[in-house]
Parts: sequence; structure tokens; C-alpha cells
Amino acid sequence: MAVGGAHDFTALLRELTPQVLGVLVQRHGDFASSEDAVQEALLAASVQWPSEGVPSNPRGWLVTVASRRLMDHWRRESTRRKYETTLATLTPADEHVQSEPDTGGAQGDDTLKLLFLCCHPALSPASQVALTLRAIGGLSTAEIARAFMVPEATMTRRISRAKQRIESTAVPFGLPAPSEWDTRLDAVLRVLYLIFNEGYTASHGAELQRRDLATEAIRLTTELHRLLPEDGEVTGLLALVLLVDARHPARTGADGMLVPLADQDRRQWKQESIRDGIALITHALSTAVVGPYQLQAAIAAVHDEATRAEDTDWAQIVALYELLQRIEPGPVVSLNHAIAVAMATGPRAGLALLSELDEDEQGTGYRITAARAHLLELDGALDAAREAYETAAARTTSIPENRYLEMRARRIDSTSSAHPHDKVTPAPPCP
Repeated sequence: MAVGGAHDFTALLRELTPQVLGVLVQRHGDFASSEDAVQEALLAASVQWPSEGVPSNPRGWLVTVASRRLMDHWRRESTRRKYETTLATLTPADEHVQSEPDTGGAQGDDTLKLLFLCCHPALSPASQVALTLRAIGGLSTAEIARAFMVPEATMTRRISRAKQRIESTAVPFGLPAPSEWDTRLDAVLRVLYLIFNEGYTASHGAELQRRDLATEAIRLTTELHRLLPEDGEVTGLLALVLLVDARHPARTGADGMLVPLADQDRRQWKQESIRDGIALITHALSTAVVGPYQLQAAIAAVHDEATRAEDTDWAQIVALYELLQRIEPGPVVSLNHAIAVAMATGPRAGLALLSELDEDEQGTGYRITAARAHLLELDGALDAAREAYETAAARTTSIPENRYLEMRARRIDSTSSAHPHDKVTPAPPCP
């Protein structure tokens, strides 16, 4: 099998990671040891394949190598006598021999089982995200630590605790019982949504976007949709991430400055992703019970269908947010609804709604203050707007967003000095 460059190797290994791990966990039932063995096999592949070429059966190669690593580990552990009978039946093959056959559809089943295992409710949300990126995404501990701006040692402990938790609670490797399906699938979707959001707008650091995380979330959601094509919320989440991610080429300028949605060059948006996203959400809304991911995707579709910012159907977006508030209320939904109302009917209506929100509410951070600054600027209250922009800038931990908000405050100062009686027509502060 010919594979081009380093990117192709990485993509192939990430695709195979859940398949190989699923085989080992299904066979041996030891998630922690199997996951360690798979990571060793991935390391061996990253060293050997670039120089020796990709084997004709790369999945079989990885399963064979990971199985050898697992057996070596067990042989060193005298306390694991119960596995000796099983180990005796396995012949350690040479690492260049592709002895593991393909098993067709079982690969997809194992990926789905692993997703549910990594998102088990016994784990904290942070552990669910970290374990999913490690076990399903194939990211190294160092890569995950960099993504979430924590020391590698901290992430190592988090992942270790998550694996120990799975072992201690004796979580079976398999799909949940029918009575648990909805709750467990909700956790899977939430984890994928969180990974995408962190990739699309990084919460910390010098970069606005973490493309590796956003791309990985899209890949995993695409795989989940392949396995569950008729689930309306799975389809809705895939549509949402495609429609939102389609804008990423236009989100920053040549100087790295954040470009808000209203100011983006929409010719740079990825039209194929928009077409795919619209097709997915159109199908889901016509065939499934409406859920929150579908509604968010529908809102994203309305934005993406507007060829100019001024063509945006804000009345339709308001109606969709009102429906979303009834289905899944929350501070972020209320914030976005207030902004949509302001764009549809005027800034004072939006400001009235913002006044009802708690600026310290979890999940909104500085964004309520930034939205208030934008609406005050639209309404001509420039001094209050400048103060709000400065407050929002001080509260964000994202350097690009900090730069943008400070720029908005400076623009008000310069505009007021040059034309004290003129109102500006700003773009929204957040993309």
C-alpha cells in the first residue's frame, strides 16, 4: 500500500487506532493494558512505515504488534496467571507478518463500542474528552495536553485515572443496554461537540483555531454518522460541524486578526462542506424527531445560505433559537437569541434581553459583555460600549479575541475623536 507523506501516515494511523483497540479489548477485556499496547504499536508503525513502506494489511500489522506487546506485558506480570492459557494459544508473529485478517463490518461496531466506553457516565466530562482523543482519535498524550493547555504530566494522570475508573467499575466492552442508549449517545455527541468547539475557537492561547482538534472532531462525527445514519441528532451534529467549519478559511485576516462573521469574505467559505451540511440537515429535519443539534445546524445553514451578511434571515434565526430555548434552554442559547433579536428588530431589544442574563454564568464567560458592547455601539452609546469592550477583552483568555476586542475599543476612541457626532456601524464582536 502506497501512502504519500507524513500527513497520510498520521491520517491512516488515526483511522486504524479504534479498529485495532477494539480488537484487543474485545479479545482480552483489559482496556488499560490494550490501550497501552496499541500506543506502542502506533509508535512502532510511525518509525518503521515511513522507511519500509506501509504493509499490505496495515490493520493486521498493528493488531499483531499490539498483541505481542500485550503478551510481553502479561508475561512480565506474574499476577496475571489467569491469562496464561489464552496466551499459550496465540503464536507471536513477526512484526512484518500480516497474520490478522480483516473482519469487515466488525471494525465499525468496535469503533462505536469504544466511543460509548470512552464516554461512560462514570467518567468526568474532561476525562471523556481526553480518553476519546487518545483511544479513538489516536492523539498522543502530549498532543492532547497541548490542545487543552495543560502540562503533559497532568494529562497523563487524567487519562490514567480514566482508564483505572473504567477498570474499577468493570465497564463491559459493548453497546449499552436499550434503556441506557439515549443517555449514553447524548454523552458521545456532547464529547464530539466539545472537541469541535475547542478546535474551532480555542479557549486559551495565541491561536484562534486548533485545526487538528476541529478536523478530528469532524472525522469522528463522520464515522459515528456512518455507523448510525438514521439517527437525527447524529446527523444534526455532523451537519452542524460541517456548516460551521466551512467558514474557517475566512475567520482570520492576513495579520492573524479575528474577522467576525459579518465581515468575512464569504467567497472563501468551503462550498462543498456547506452543500453537504445543508443536505444532511434537510434530510434529518424531514425524517427524525427534532433535537438541539438539528436546530443548531439549521441556524448555521441560514447563515451559510446568505451570500451577504445583510441578506441573513434574522427573523428565521430568532424563531429557531426560540424553539431551541424550549427544547434545551441554557445561558449560551439565551445569549445567542438576544443577539439574533437585536439583529432582527434593533439593538435595544437585544440589550433588554441581555440585561436578564448573568454575566458570570458558566459557559458564557466574557461573551455577554462583548455582546453588550456590540449592541451599545450599534445604539450609539459609545462610551459605555468602549468600557464594555475593554472589560470583555480583560476577561478572555484567548489572545486573538483579546486583540480584536481591544481593537474595537480603540476604534470607538478614534471615531469619536474624528467625528464626535457620527455613529459607527460595527460588526459583531464574535465570529
